[in-house]
Amino acid sequence: MLGPVRAWRGEQELDLGSPQQRVVLAALLLSRGRPVTLGELIRAVWGEEPPAAAVSVLRTYVSRLRKVLEPGREAGRPPGLLVSVGDGYAIRVPEDHLDLTVFEQRVAEAKRRYAAGELSAAGELLHTALGAWQGPALAGLPGPLAESECSWLDEQRLTALETRLDIDVRLGRHDMAVPELLPLAARHPLREQLCRLLMLALYRSGRQADALAAYGRTRDALVTELGIEPGAPLKDLHQRILVADPSLLPDPAPVADPSPRPDPPAERGLPESAEYPAARPAQLPADLPAFVGRQAELECLRSLLPKDGSPPTTLVISAIGGMGGIGKSALAVHWAHEVADRFPDGQLCINLRGFDPTGSVMTPEEAVRVFLDALGVPPERISGDFEAQVALYRSVLARRRVLILLDNARDTEQVRPLLPGSPGSLVIVTSRSRLAGLIAGEGAHPLTLDQMTPMEAFDLLAARLGTDRLAEEPRAAGEIIARCGRLPLALAIVAAHAGVRPGFPLSAIAEEVRDSHGSLDAFAGGDDITTDVRAVFSWSYKALSDPAARLFRLLGLHCGPDISAPAAAALAGLAPREARGLLGELTRAHLLAEHFPGRYALHDLLRVYAAERAQAEETARERDEAVERLLTWYLHTADATYPHITPNRRRIPLEPLPDGCLPLTFSTREEALEWCETERPNLVGAVHQAAGSGQPGIAWRLPAVLWGFFYLRSHTHEWLDTATVGLAAARAAHDRKGEAQALSDRAAALRHSGRLEEAIVPLREAMALFRELGNAAGRASTVANLGDAYLLAGHLHKAVEYTRRGLAIARATGNAWSQGIALSNLGDAYQRLGRFDEAVDCLEQSLAILRAHDNRWVEGITLDILGTVHRRLRRYDEAIEHYHQALKAHRDTGNRWGEGHTLGNLGEAQLGAGESEAARSSWLEALAILSECDHADAEKIRERLARLD
Repeated sequence: MLGPVRAWRGEQELDLGSPQQRVVLAALLLSRGRPVTLGELIRAVWGEEPPAAAVSVLRTYVSRLRKVLEPGREAGRPPGLLVSVGDGYAIRVPEDHLDLTVFEQRVAEAKRRYAAGELSAAGELLHTALGAWQGPALAGLPGPLAESECSWLDEQRLTALETRLDIDVRLGRHDMAVPELLPLAARHPLREQLCRLLMLALYRSGRQADALAAYGRTRDALVTELGIEPGAPLKDLHQRILVADPSLLPDPAPVADPSPRPDPPAERGLPESAEYPAARPAQLPADLPAFVGRQAELECLRSLLPKDGSPPTTLVISAIGGMGGIGKSALAVHWAHEVADRFPDGQLCINLRGFDPTGSVMTPEEAVRVFLDALGVPPERISGDFEAQVALYRSVLARRRVLILLDNARDTEQVRPLLPGSPGSLVIVTSRSRLAGLIAGEGAHPLTLDQMTPMEAFDLLAARLGTDRLAEEPRAAGEIIARCGRLPLALAIVAAHAGVRPGFPLSAIAEEVRDSHGSLDAFAGGDDITTDVRAVFSWSYKALSDPAARLFRLLGLHCGPDISAPAAAALAGLAPREARGLLGELTRAHLLAEHFPGRYALHDLLRVYAAERAQAEETARERDEAVERLLTWYLHTADATYPHITPNRRRIPLEPLPDGCLPLTFSTREEALEWCETERPNLVGAVHQAAGSGQPGIAWRLPAVLWGFFYLRSHTHEWLDTATVGLAAARAAHDRKGEAQALSDRAAALRHSGRLEEAIVPLREAMALFRELGNAAGRASTVANLGDAYLLAGHLHKAVEYTRRGLAIARATGNAWSQGIALSNLGDAYQRLGRFDEAVDCLEQSLAILRAHDNRWVEGITLDILGTVHRRLRRYDEAIEHYHQALKAHRDTGNRWGEGHTLGNLGEAQLGAGESEAARSSWLEALAILSECDHADAEKIRERLARLD
């Protein structure tokens, strides 16, 4: 099968007859013992237009094959190999007698060895497996079966070859890999994994310029042929080669591969590993410049990894526990930096916000999405189903050795979905909880941090203030250490306070701590230490200027994990320039961290303290006004993205801006999308905060404004979550208008997630509400959306009914925008029902209206439907023309899925017109786009391409 279809009995090759007869044998062998009906065999040989005598000819082929395969079978004895089963046949061949099965077994075993870190064994298995190929699969066979199957089989071979070459490069055989990679990359210029391997092999061979040139060739091919840029992993490698990143070079003395020699193949089948090319995230935060102490704990952590410096052969989980402020994160980050070089595929790091004072605990769903983004998986390829996301995450990690730091976890259930499913990686978890489930169920190694020893606490202060200063006042230094409870966070803040006052004696610092301590709770320990550090925070807070102190207080009212400078300005009602100066003051006082340029975050204990100060020092009205300014700023800035992301769409009416609130503006679609993506956690948090703080209008309007962003970036979970919260807020406030809009938004999120039947209920509720409110435009839109939901769900007659009702309402109210959309949907329903004349009439009316009102988005969809009508009527020239017009509209509006869908239809029309090469070109372009979107239609395009080969 791996080449021309051939068979042997012992050393003697058998004559399998004509090519068509070999197709019959191939179809039976590919079924792996499953019975194949006569109809399936006929389609395999002749396709959809078999000859009149197809059945009798097929039975003749089977009879001849039986004589060849069992020449000594006695007359009257039933066949033992090619047997009759019902209305068809099956072939019984031992697994190790078929080269395709042996190939698959060897590849599966190689994947298992690869995942276990046994690279040499995996490489040898793949060398053996690939050596069995004698040319293109099913070479020389005609018919649809060969066309479809050989493409798939050759893809299997190429994937195995890529894996083997990847192993060669990893094992330092880059010099030998280059001659093989060069012609492969030339034959497959659109295959980014081959380009990545070639670039890395060339760079490691001292050919940096050639590696960069290889990237240039692949980029040119992608841009020219598909109109797309290379993926993030390839871009990242290109950038690292440009700067001569030393981590790309192989280890000077690679650790010997401990794997045993592979067994002779009678191999076992195992799951396939991930298909995504490797990205190399480096997300660890900076280590402390003067990390001191914790030597006993570090030795305990070091003992978890092999002493010879090699990577672990199992999944290692370290659970670092202890009270807040005890130094869990600092220790975890320090050790992570110490061992990071053992995990060449990168470091992932995330703050799970398990004990966030605002209650905004990061869900496992959010964390998995963040990690998939960091690992280079395009958002369009991520399923909306959480279990599928976890499976994808583990598949991507299956062939990698990665260090993962999960900081501030709440419980085992939050952590468990983030654990890799394969060995070779290290997971470091920090939490105030003991995480007993992780220890008992996942074999995590617990390490509980206690107070620093007196000497460690002294060393911490000495590293920040200097040994001489402490030696001059040892009693004051001892009192500071004691009153800080040897708590690293408290010690660090005291040291920062003393550090900016070098002329102050330590006795004065100790006295200040002593005086404050009298009115605050002691650093006595316990699981919740928010009161323990209040004294230390208070005198740092009192050292601020009045405007900075006010901003600090108000930051405690913010709902999200971090805040931008413009958002902080809106919160405080300040000019952006003034706010940036105050943020700088807070950062210098170590009361705020600028974790990314222009973005700031409070430590969880400081956030509690800031909220307490706001409660104590700001009036209820001042607090409410600050929150309203911030939430309104988020709403109006999100609204400013709307015309860029969803141009010419009806906008949601907003309330006027309060004083001191200056939303951002945007000049391009890319800027608008980037802002939404960066602020996404804050925007989701803002919806929840608005719902809980008496701002229901913001709670339902914000999801309505963000629908285009959620749709384009496939953030279905956040879309559905915010729409649901907005709906509850509108209902609680008895806001019927808001309830109607929120019902429509929730239905849209359900439709986008494929939950079509569920979407119908809120649409019906919204329709009734809009009727009650006398909102004809809303009613028309909802009725049309209900028709669209029925159309997508395959209820075509209901789709016609509701779409016509929506059209009638739109006409009665003079809403031309809705008329154009309704006519397009109605034309689609008619063409699916085969009512082509009515379809053409509706679609042409729709185009006239859409063009008059510059609705290019729906114009592209309508042109595609019109092309499909002509294609089904075999008017191929007209179909092709309409598809080309549709493509231009899709590209003008950035509708990538629409572009891929239309390219698939265009290929069908071109094939019908006898232009097979043009069809191939269209389908290749469609495949690239639909694969990028992870759309199910990509598989249909692959099948069409296979029929052309």
